[in-house]
Amino acid sequence: MRRSMAGAFAATLILASKLAAAGPFADDMAKCMVNSTSPEDRTLFVQWLYSMIALHPDLSAMSTVTAKQREDISRKAGALLERLLLESCRSQTQQAVQNEGPQTIQYAFQVLGQVAGRGLLTEPHVLEGTKAIAKYVDEQKLKALTANATQK
Repeated sequence: MRRSMAGAFAATLILASKLAAAGPFADDMAKCMVNSTSPEDRTLFVQWLYSMIALHPDLSAMSTVTAKQREDISRKAGALLERLLLESCRSQTQQAVQNEGPQTIQYAFQVLGQVAGRGLLTEPHVLEGTKAIAKYVDEQKLKALTANATQK
């Protein structure tokens, strides 16, 4: 059970993944998870995700995450996973899985990932850094595109 929960946890945190369909029980579970995490928990969640993404061959040269750091972050993230599923949101998890299936765990962690990611992307240094891309985009072409799209 532990391995399958951890695997589900890992698999659901892929940034590009499509948000799973949810019903009222999954929504309650997701709300519980968001409400049961502190800003520090959400930072840990993003750190864990970053450390996993940094393993990709196209990105690994850009990261300095060491194997020990990755292991420490994974240990802490595993404890967070257990606390959320087995303690803080136990009844909501049971209700969601019983009524809507095991994919509700995926949904709840995707919602938590979105909330945690919003915190990351709204940090002032990150916001400032995202503006750099504007130097490399032709604003006139974008305006023309949107003007053409709204005329039809």
